Amino acid sequence: MKRQQVLIGGMPMPGRAERVVKAIFLTAICAVVVVPFIGVVSTSLASPEEVIRAGGFVLFPTHGIDLSAYRSILSGGTVTQALLVSAFITSVGTAIALLLTCTLGWALSRRGSVGNKPLLLLVLISLLFNPGLIPSYLVIQQFGLLDSLWAVILPTSVSAFNVIVVRAYFVGLPAAVLDSARIDGASEWKMFWHIGLPLSKAVVAVVGLFYGVGYWNSFFGAMLYLNDPSKWPLQLVLRTYVVNGVEIGAQDLGATEALPPQTSIQMAILMISVVPILCVYPFIQRHFAKGVLTGAVKG
Repeated sequence: MKRQQVLIGGMPMPGRAERVVKAIFLTAICAVVVVPFIGVVSTSLASPEEVIRAGGFVLFPTHGIDLSAYRSILSGGTVTQALLVSAFITSVGTAIALLLTCTLGWALSRRGSVGNKPLLLLVLISLLFNPGLIPSYLVIQQFGLLDSLWAVILPTSVSAFNVIVVRAYFVGLPAAVLDSARIDGASEWKMFWHIGLPLSKAVVAVVGLFYGVGYWNSFFGAMLYLNDPSKWPLQLVLRTYVVNGVEIGAQDLGATEALPPQTSIQMAILMISVVPILCVYPFIQRHFAKGVLTGAVKG
């Protein structure tokens, strides 16, 4: 007797061989991603002797956990200063970007507002055309922002894509609620602050994560506009000492004791640059489907 074929969502269920091949393929992909990350964590936590004996890469530390690499980079030198700079750029930049993006998105969602269509067209055009490196540098220079942290914060404080997503979400808000507030005498600002934002926490959280990750990971603008090493963000320090392989000394870290191997220090810097985003992401993940997809489909 021929076995009845099982359908899932109208599609035939894959056979056993196909499922095994898919499992092996997905396992291999996960291993390619996870194994290097485990090696980075293990190397940063391994003892100096074990790192030297392993040739610079430890997959699983066998002699306990050693935090000397973290103590060295967080002892008040270059890495500590860069961490504080990155925290300032990310927090202030994200706050400014959210304020500008949400207010602009709200204004563009009000179809009867003055200059709505020309401003929306300008935002859409900015998605297609990039001003270029030299004009951007000349603008920063003209405003006197060279060698200032504002040169890293302000140029990327408004993303046209994020504005469109926020605007689409605002357009999809219940019109009856806004009309009731308008009848009760609420101004546009009150409707935005007391109705628009509370009903749009999902998209604001997701857009805020986009901005935060962008500011935290940015290094190109800092490399162009910042000449003072004390103003370098963490990602530029990461690029200098990890990607380019420049050796970091005790005078750079402000350490008074012997340093661990360079590989341990590099892996510790890499972990310090990754951990903050890993800690924030789980709290925002549940808003992704509701925030981005709804904002992209509506409007």
